[in-house]
Amino acid sequence: MNANLFNDLARSAAAYPDKVALQAGASTITYRELEVLASRVATDLRASGVQPGDRVAVMLPNVVSFAVTYYGALRAGAAVVPMNPLLKGREVEHYLGDPQVKLLYAWADCQPVVEGPAAELGTEVRYLTPGAFEASLQELPASDDVAHRVEEDTAVILYTSGTTGIPKGAELTHLNLRRNVEVSTSLFSMVDSDVVIGALPLFHAFGQICALNCSVAKGARLVLTPRFEPGSVLATIAENEATMFMGVPTMFNAMLHHPDAKNTDTSSLRMCVSGGASLPLEVLHGFEGTFGCVVLEGYGLSETSAVSSFNRQGQQRPGSIGMPIPGVEIKVIDDAGAEAPIGAVGEIVIKGDNIMKGYWGRPEATAAAIDADGWFRSGDLGRKDEDGFFFIVDRKKDLVIRGGYNVYPREIEEVLYEHPAVRECAVIGIPHAELGEEVGAAVALAEPGAATLDELRQYVRDRVAPYKYPRHIWFVDELPKGATNKILKREIVAPVITTP
Repeated sequence: MNANLFNDLARSAAAYPDKVALQAGASTITYRELEVLASRVATDLRASGVQPGDRVAVMLPNVVSFAVTYYGALRAGAAVVPMNPLLKGREVEHYLGDPQVKLLYAWADCQPVVEGPAAELGTEVRYLTPGAFEASLQELPASDDVAHRVEEDTAVILYTSGTTGIPKGAELTHLNLRRNVEVSTSLFSMVDSDVVIGALPLFHAFGQICALNCSVAKGARLVLTPRFEPGSVLATIAENEATMFMGVPTMFNAMLHHPDAKNTDTSSLRMCVSGGASLPLEVLHGFEGTFGCVVLEGYGLSETSAVSSFNRQGQQRPGSIGMPIPGVEIKVIDDAGAEAPIGAVGEIVIKGDNIMKGYWGRPEATAAAIDADGWFRSGDLGRKDEDGFFFIVDRKKDLVIRGGYNVYPREIEEVLYEHPAVRECAVIGIPHAELGEEVGAAVALAEPGAATLDELRQYVRDRVAPYKYPRHIWFVDELPKGATNKILKREIVAPVITTP
């Protein structure tokens, strides 16, 4: 059997040839058109000497051409290396050089940062502009065959964010991705009549697998947005009568607090999916109440092919990441590696057919991440309740240890989010000569002057143990965010503040 993930597109093109597959602004493409253009990309790659197993990079924003080149590379049997179009020169050099990319499809605007590293590495580049690229493909014949791939072959190499060092490429196989798509579409109750809002970057695991791959597999319509802007996304939901929205917590928070939140018709939404970080309970309840739509929270990483656990509709538990998806096991372990008791906090470890093949070219890093029994160490701290629901407490590296006491930033953030003046916040550890670390909080207010520093400090102090409340609080206009709109704690710098 040919396990090539491209076959999901082929099946939808056969079943729904005239249905719109993707929409970006006024530009649309049907399933049949998408398959034909992707087959012409495969012809282009083969003419350039790309063989099955070679790496082909895609450095594009949320445009139709991303799907065309992505599925074209899969059809040719290549392993796709998705790249953020905002990468700089030295980052481009790593993303092209580490996996030895043979050919790169890049947005024309990226040429100044791409051409130097590509020339030095000998990587062939196609620069794309909207419309012109698709027109150029018309001159190429459509490929007649789909490269044969077995389940263990690498389909995509997703580079981790590099928060703990140089980004590593997680090798996801055709089996990893196909199985995760099958399970996710079932959990989402996704059908061909669904209209999905693609506000997440397609080069990222969440957007690529849960939005693009799942929509294509079910014959749904994916409406792409060039970048996340809450007012624009709300309008897009209304205009297209969207049924599904997928996003990270900061997206839900921004939409909830947008002036148009209560006067935009979003009644078509049947389900929203949150992932990428923990969703504050105040945001969850506020969003569901304002938009009248169920929000289901899930959990996963690039190394786990996106989804590892998910809340089931009608059985969801607010604040939880749900239960393991079919084919996946999750447990919580202590520092000695033994399974932790119910309710105890430990590291989340995962095992199943969603676990990556390994890190590209890094056997030692792979061995450190995946043990001999196949358990992947997530680096996330969590707990399991008596009913089998899992809860993320925090990233292991984000844990604040104040005078020997563990402080979990998420717990303090949840309290801050309960204050009506707080729009968004992030709790971090600040070096302290005597305590080791002090608790600090960067806060963006809903309105300027809506609260004072002393008021927020006292608000938290009244609700948590004395060692937990943030002695240092400072106001910011916006918190730093990455390409997926996740808050980047590593980029938060605390000002010099006198301890009260």
